[in-house]
Amino acid sequence: MAKGLMVTYALWAVGGPLGLHHLYLGRDSHALLWIITFGGFGVGWAREFFRIPAYVSEANAESEGHRKRPRNAVLPSASPTRFAGQVCVGIYFGTVAFIGLNSLNFFYVIVLPLSVGVGVHLVSSIGSQTSDLQKTLTTCLITSPIFYGSSIAQLPISLAASVTATQHRSFKPAGPPGPLCHRLYRLSLALLAFSAPLGYCIFHNTTATLYFISDCVASILEMFWFLPWLKRLFEFFLLLPYRLFCVVTGGIGYSEEAWRKVLEILLNEYTERERLALKVLSLTEEATPEEITLRYRELVKIWHPDHNLHQPFEAQKMFIKIQDAYETLHRRRRPRHKTY
Repeated sequence: MAKGLMVTYALWAVGGPLGLHHLYLGRDSHALLWIITFGGFGVGWAREFFRIPAYVSEANAESEGHRKRPRNAVLPSASPTRFAGQVCVGIYFGTVAFIGLNSLNFFYVIVLPLSVGVGVHLVSSIGSQTSDLQKTLTTCLITSPIFYGSSIAQLPISLAASVTATQHRSFKPAGPPGPLCHRLYRLSLALLAFSAPLGYCIFHNTTATLYFISDCVASILEMFWFLPWLKRLFEFFLLLPYRLFCVVTGGIGYSEEAWRKVLEILLNEYTERERLALKVLSLTEEATPEEITLRYRELVKIWHPDHNLHQPFEAQKMFIKIQDAYETLHRRRRPRHKTY
């Protein structure tokens, strides 16, 4: 049955952020992506107002079994928009996995790269295109150990996976999408797999989630110390919710400086990783850099494997934990570059 343009626009207007119009057109990958990202974080949904006629034409050509491929096109054309979407969704999937599953011992080795790879592949499979899932996941598994333990590991992994997916892009086989009940069943399973870790986090791990967000924001701002204008731009977007609140309410409310102070408190708050480091070194949050260094040296002498030949494995494990704790606290107390 041919798809109607007006019906598609109506579904786009009513349930566009939930992908209803894509489900109607048989674009299941696109529908799943819209459900998970709430319409491509709102930007993709608005952009589709101008692309819906092309989507309808493509869906009707699929249903009639004569989708036309561009003349002399061996591969689909590369799209900067698709590449940017792959990177963003890969980071998004990796962040959701970190929030819900970071307690797993093999998280950085298996869970994180697989989550990022699935997110990148989902975007690469939108429309008539697809990519090589196996090669994308392999790239993620190879890249992940390089950034083991980093709070922003999702970014380089997603970039590497997006490059691989773009290099191995291809056309999907032409054909109708299949029975609606089967499609809904597959979408439900995929949505459940995505939302389960996030649901666990919401109900059991809220505090750790806030610490992780704070750690990520602080890490990103610290990366931009040598580009003051870029740091100020990032801070502008962090302050944007307050400005939007003032516009909606029509009042000034609390001053912008108050919101900025809240942001500063968030960025300067101890992260969960730093709290664990203080616990390993048996220190309080008021410990000075000199006290941290002194305590580190004392514990290193006590737990050095050469001084614990009767329990080498326990000593080696504790020695590594002490070193990691010291590095974590040392990074926090590095001089920060500020611009006024």
